[in-house]
Amino acid sequence: MAGWNRREFLMGPAAGLALASCSQSRSARRARQPAPRRETLVSILRRPDYSQELYGDLRVILAEHGLNVRGKRVLLKPNLVEFEPDSPINTHPLLVHAALEAFRALGAEVSIGEGPGHRRNTLDMAEAAGYFETIPKFEDLFTDLNLDGLAEVRLYHPHSRLKSVYLAQSAVSCDLLVSMPKMKTHHWAGATLSMKNLFGAVSGGVYGWPKNTLHWAGIPECVADLYHALPRHFAIVDGIVGMEGNGPIQGRAKRAGVIVAGRDLAAADAVCCQIMCIDPRKIEYLGLAVGDVEGLLKSIHQIGEPIESVRTRFDLLPEWRGIAERRG
Repeated sequence: MAGWNRREFLMGPAAGLALASCSQSRSARRARQPAPRRETLVSILRRPDYSQELYGDLRVILAEHGLNVRGKRVLLKPNLVEFEPDSPINTHPLLVHAALEAFRALGAEVSIGEGPGHRRNTLDMAEAAGYFETIPKFEDLFTDLNLDGLAEVRLYHPHSRLKSVYLAQSAVSCDLLVSMPKMKTHHWAGATLSMKNLFGAVSGGVYGWPKNTLHWAGIPECVADLYHALPRHFAIVDGIVGMEGNGPIQGRAKRAGVIVAGRDLAAADAVCCQIMCIDPRKIEYLGLAVGDVEGLLKSIHQIGEPIESVRTRFDLLPEWRGIAERRG
């Protein structure tokens, strides 16, 4: 957050107090008025199924966003949660491989990493999700972020109770972290998208499983903190088949038929919420992360399929139905 310098006045006590009061009042007003956001590009691409067309789709998406990654280290961060090959819990491996090839075509050095919140063998989980079968030499490309080297990142303006967080070194040192979540509802956060997916960059080796420290410190608050702690990011959201109801694990498959992408995870997630018929203004971690969700929505330059043409109402648990968009 931008700060300002206080002026020192060599005046009488009464006048000094009056001027200080006025100065603080003006400063408080300025603090309550967020700086205008830059225009943020978010694209929606319609894709009804997981097919070979994804390879061309991802090249189109990266071209639309003008990513310059030649010679850069790109880490793809999918969402791997549980051993359920027939359930839409995990990011589809074909989408991850399409992203891998698209970034390689741009000259990037690409790797894949994930640190699941549950205490499972991550490679076994990836195998159950089809990653070994779909992505050649997957094990050579993959880093278990729960067991990776550590980087302690200080949180300068934390929303959570944490003052710093231990993150996987691969997530901190890469030039671009690509968050590739499933489009899902969530029983604790309302929706889990590219920002919530950053929990996988937090070290399970330090915090244990299911990373309960983040729950104790506040899930929406930690999502906002991680968004700022890992600023070099890009979102590619798997909304071809998502999950509704009791997500992120026990919900039902929901086909939305879209891929959503953007340089700003908050903007991409806000668009995903609108596709899911969820009011992004009512997602707590979005408000914490950007301060002004209305301003965020106004800053989005959305290209590709119009939101109205792909809206797909995701069913919510009863306690979360208040976040649904009210439409006439």
